[in-house]
Amino acid sequence: MISECYEEDVVGVVSRSWDGGVNAGKDPADLRHVLDVPIMPESLERALTHRSYAYENANPPTNERLEFLGDSVLGLVVTDTLFRGYPNLPEGQLAKLRAAVVQMGALAEVARELDLGSYVRLGRGEQVTGGRNKASILADTLEAVIGAVYIDCGLAEASTLVHRLFDPVIARSARLGAGLDWKTSLQELTAAHLLGVPEYQVEESGPDHQKSFHAVVRVGGRVLGSGQGRSKKAAEQQAAEAAWNAITAEAAGQPTASGPDLTAAPGDLAPGDLAPGDLAPGGDLDPGDDTYDEGQAPGPAPEA
Repeated sequence: MISECYEEDVVGVVSRSWDGGVNAGKDPADLRHVLDVPIMPESLERALTHRSYAYENANPPTNERLEFLGDSVLGLVVTDTLFRGYPNLPEGQLAKLRAAVVQMGALAEVARELDLGSYVRLGRGEQVTGGRNKASILADTLEAVIGAVYIDCGLAEASTLVHRLFDPVIARSARLGAGLDWKTSLQELTAAHLLGVPEYQVEESGPDHQKSFHAVVRVGGRVLGSGQGRSKKAAEQQAAEAAWNAITAEAAGQPTASGPDLTAAPGDLAPGDLAPGDLAPGGDLDPGDDTYDEGQAPGPAPEA
């Protein structure tokens, strides 16, 4: 049930097709019920207004200021949740977890689960180029909606919404282990074994609107991983994951290619300030425990 906040004002939520059908999308009133928050009609409309729509329609207020606010609200709630839920994690690992939760790809996935793209007001250009499914637009719009909820009903209501949408993301991110950022984890691992700095080579192919990237990573002169992706970052992350797994396998006495002897005790594999088990691929992290349990398959690298 929607709470009593502003209940007398939320009747008659905007229900029309933007631009007389050109920008037709779902009724924002439906989104309000999906979110289960008493957001005001005008606040919801502004949160859904992309700048491309404003440029073509006499410049109504866009969602950019609400996005700025929502980004801070989201960051505060997620940071508080991590701080309280994982009391034994060091600051560096908390920062990695927070970055994984609030990065654009994670926000876009949450927005897709809400079908948020169907409600956004877009300009004609964004419409025809698939703007309703663009990660940047979806992430920004979700932050704007969070900002609007904060303005209309305060931090408690906004926090409740963030928890409902992002607690599953926090749980998944806590299980990723090294996969929170494969490039950083690979660099830490190679530094621990004095193998040198990983070197990436990326090639791109395809038309501008549908590019594909292929990356390889060399460590100590050897190609230890390769990856594909819709962005350079995604391809590099996949290549780094493959290299991390290759080096870890060699260190465990399972050679995958010729090269230096990396056999080492498990504790030697812990780079940086992490505990010995922290970088097991996809390790499972429980609240209150600063080590990972081995056995969980690594998750996908964060989207660019």
